[in-house]
Amino acid sequence: MVYRACTEDYEYILKHVVNYGLVSDTEKFSEASDETVSAILAEAGRMCEEKLSPLQRAGDLSPARLENGVVRTSPGFDAGYKAIAEGGWVSTSASPEYGGMGLPLSITTAVNEMMASACLSLQLNPLMTQGQIEALENHASEAIKNIYLPKLISGEWCGTMNLTEPHAGSDVGALSSKATDNGDGTYAISGQKIYISWGDNDFSKNVCHLVLARLPEGKSGTKGISLFIVPKFIPDQFGNSGVANKLKVVSLEHKLGLHGSPTAVMQYDEATGWLVGEPHDGMRAMFTMMNNARLGVGGQG
Repeated sequence: MVYRACTEDYEYILKHVVNYGLVSDTEKFSEASDETVSAILAEAGRMCEEKLSPLQRAGDLSPARLENGVVRTSPGFDAGYKAIAEGGWVSTSASPEYGGMGLPLSITTAVNEMMASACLSLQLNPLMTQGQIEALENHASEAIKNIYLPKLISGEWCGTMNLTEPHAGSDVGALSSKATDNGDGTYAISGQKIYISWGDNDFSKNVCHLVLARLPEGKSGTKGISLFIVPKFIPDQFGNSGVANKLKVVSLEHKLGLHGSPTAVMQYDEATGWLVGEPHDGMRAMFTMMNNARLGVGGQG
């Protein structure tokens, strides 16, 4: 079935249903006029129709696979992701300070829905990165922001969310992943996480994991959990990807309709990570990413 982007529907909804003018009339979004938004939706729709739509079937026929510890993505997904990243569709609502478009979340939601309708398996990748960007914008130190946000916003790096463990599903507070202070501003992260959407890929230069873990002095339950950024490749002070971190993909899950999306079991063995936010306040920081993802998933229909 050929996908047709519903750009005209979104223009009607923005104008006659949600009263988008109340948003564009604000100082913050004054540059996101009706004309600008129409052009953005048209360009995003064209990309979805021409670049992403053919890939969903390819993902089902040739799923992501794990070869010698490396995730190999479905045919064409690298080119599809390149179109997303180069078009700026990873970062439509990200801060312009670090290279984002700074558009209202309502516009990002419309673009995300079109990408998901065209190829849900691939769209889950930028969706995770968008959530991580928002979490880092709101909770990370300036040093972390300066290194990670430009790379994530440009699409050069991808982001993931690591909460669930084999024995800790809905009860996140029961997690057993541990974090130990290395004494140099970094932490050693150990544990296993499951159901990690896009836990790895073969087209981005780095994959950055937001990981919930407990410090030795952390209380039991959710109030003792901290949040860490744990990259696949440890960056230097200039943001260049360096040596491989001590983490790996153990296996990939098989999801109906999402075979092109590598849903990973991740293992961390004293992997190097950096604290995001305050110690023992990781759930609050992670909820920023979780709520972003919830809205994104809700927009998938």
